[in-house]
Amino acid sequence: MMGHISVPSKRLVRPWKLLDLVTGLLFVAVFVFFLCVFTPLGDSLAASGRQALVLSGGRDRNGDPQHRERFLRVVESGEAAVEACPLESVDYCPCEDPRRSSHFTRERNVYRERHCPPQDQNLLCLIPPPLDYKIPLPWPESLHKIWHSNMPHNKIADRKGHQGWMKAEGPYFIFPGGGTMFPDGAIQYIQKLKQYLPISGGTIRTALDVGCGVASFGGYLLKEDILTMSFAPRDSHKSQIQFALERGIPAFLAMLGTHRLPFPAHVFDLIHCSRCLVPFTAYNGSYMIEMDRLLRSGGYFVISGPPVQWPKQEKEWTDLQDLAHTLCYELVIIDGNTAIWKKPSNNSCFALKSVPGPTLCDEHDDPKVAWYVPLKDCISQFPSLKEKENSLVELPKWPSRLNEPPQRAADIKNFLDIFKADTRRWQRRVTYYKNVLNLKLGSSSVRNVLDMNAGFGGFAAALIADPVWIMNVVPAYTINTLAVIYDRGLIGVYHDWCEAFSTYPRTYDFIHAIGIESLITDLSRGGNRCSLVDLMIEMDRILRPEGTVVVRDTPKVIDRVAKIASAIRWSTEVYDTEPESNRKEKLLVATKQFWTLSSISG
Repeated sequence: MMGHISVPSKRLVRPWKLLDLVTGLLFVAVFVFFLCVFTPLGDSLAASGRQALVLSGGRDRNGDPQHRERFLRVVESGEAAVEACPLESVDYCPCEDPRRSSHFTRERNVYRERHCPPQDQNLLCLIPPPLDYKIPLPWPESLHKIWHSNMPHNKIADRKGHQGWMKAEGPYFIFPGGGTMFPDGAIQYIQKLKQYLPISGGTIRTALDVGCGVASFGGYLLKEDILTMSFAPRDSHKSQIQFALERGIPAFLAMLGTHRLPFPAHVFDLIHCSRCLVPFTAYNGSYMIEMDRLLRSGGYFVISGPPVQWPKQEKEWTDLQDLAHTLCYELVIIDGNTAIWKKPSNNSCFALKSVPGPTLCDEHDDPKVAWYVPLKDCISQFPSLKEKENSLVELPKWPSRLNEPPQRAADIKNFLDIFKADTRRWQRRVTYYKNVLNLKLGSSSVRNVLDMNAGFGGFAAALIADPVWIMNVVPAYTINTLAVIYDRGLIGVYHDWCEAFSTYPRTYDFIHAIGIESLITDLSRGGNRCSLVDLMIEMDRILRPEGTVVVRDTPKVIDRVAKIASAIRWSTEVYDTEPESNRKEKLLVATKQFWTLSSISG
């Protein structure tokens, strides 16, 4: 019997309508929403998106201007870690980058001056240490030797080793203390200068070493209680300033080119040039005039090396002597290839001169202003009579000048009371930092200290008994107190914290920042001129591994800083301020983790 096969009747297929499509899409959206919100997959997807943004370094191939802003927001939220830069960036200095500098003219060494990248081109990654980096040797051992692996650059040792600059020896670079003009050592050279200069006894306290090499001169002047600001450009010697800082000697990157150096007027007791090769008489004498702007009245100017009685430089030597005479400088001595002059204490000699030469600047020139100010070929006016204590003769000797209210700030209302209160306040704060917060100030692990917002230098003054030196930074667009800092016998520079600092990576053991957000605030229009993320990435660049950061600000700002700190691999603790304070601020203490490229990629 044959079976019957049941054939189903043909079904009618209803075409999809718009309502069905909308309903389907809504169902999918609801499903995805529940999947992302209520399952681990959502967290994973969000993290992947954030990480992709971080890995892009804030850069967008399509030029989306919002891409970098999104990146900064992600980092500021603390939701993702900032990635490491490539290994070739270990010595990256944003404003002294040879790749950027090569695009500028070599005339007057413009290409060796500061040339910072636009903010939208700032690296948004963390500068790694060299592969075999070690924590620096403690002071004063570091004055004589450093780890070779921390900056494995043999060029200076190969070229200058016979002059006593430095030499490679096993795992170290050794610094015998010599220089081109003092190959037998800075100690003997300083003894020679002592015959003509009041190096001992506290008359000379602040010095500027122009074209300092590896800064042995400044390093050994510390034994005389003379604090020297040593500077040189990032030039063919490449890492001379980096070596100086690794040794624990005050130094920074700078070039005497077309702009004033970032210091106020009349603040150095001694200016020294040992074969610095600066053409002081060129360009209408503008380089010598810049030295004159910086030198305190009654201060000393020393040149060792060319052109002083140097073969085939007779004309240059004659021109230098003529210019010094025109400036009314008194020639103290010519000893071989060393010449020493003393600056006059007032304008009287210059006013009587009728010989051609530089003229006095007019009343519109402010010699204290120096941030990106072009060099001038007119002579800065001497301080007024009420500021006569600025001269080396009238200024208190060191260490008395540390706590003596500087006269050049006397026009500030109630300055005497303000100064004394500030000094007491910082003594209390530093005591609290050491005794309650147990910070490493005063220990062998802290040598190079940066105060990002130094005010009157109270923080540095409170640390004067510790084996540290402090780079006091006065923001370029706030109340100008840097001259007060120098009159106290301390050192520092002007700087705008929306740009990178003129130093190498891993320079500082300790960074102190009071009112960190104020450093990037636009005082005229409100809001910020740059990103707090960019600023903290720059702080990370110049802080050595296991270094300490202390930030003092409002609780709201401290909360933001803590989130960014987490994103840049800092461990943090937040504390109340000292009992004597108004308790409107908080203290964030952070430690930079010692990570390497291999440790974070493994």
